[in-house]
Amino acid sequence: MAFQIVLNGLLALIWMLLSGDGSFVGFVVGYAIGFVFLFAFRRFFRVPFYAKKLWAILKLLGLFLKELVLSNLVVIQHILQPKLKVRPGVFAYETELRSDWEVSLLACLITLTPGTLTLEVSPDQDTLYIHAIDIEDADELKRQIKGSFERAILEVTR
Repeated sequence: MAFQIVLNGLLALIWMLLSGDGSFVGFVVGYAIGFVFLFAFRRFFRVPFYAKKLWAILKLLGLFLKELVLSNLVVIQHILQPKLKVRPGVFAYETELRSDWEVSLLACLITLTPGTLTLEVSPDQDTLYIHAIDIEDADELKRQIKGSFERAILEVTR
């Protein structure tokens, strides 16, 4: 993936030199032309085309930002209620992620989302122990994590 990005940048620089346009717009046009060429010759690379991974990274970032805003609103709603109606608790989450990087990313995303906190990762990295500010149904929270964060991380890493 990194090789394709660098190659695309080099193609953009070559376009700038050949066209005589040293502006930012010239670079963007060259980058777009290089992108089309790399897409056309993608089958000659051993790794998948980099735009697919880049799109998966952007989707993961968007998902995190969406979850961040929604969970902030829920936490604010709990704070502004006259009577606190939370049911805090800890639950064990079994993950399919295997590499250190994947498990660490999941733990960080859960911790950075308000209202949840990753307390511990088991030594075999199969289980995360998560504290949530309001647990109505632990199984539903597990399904949400698996369907959102874990699926998006798998798209990025595999």
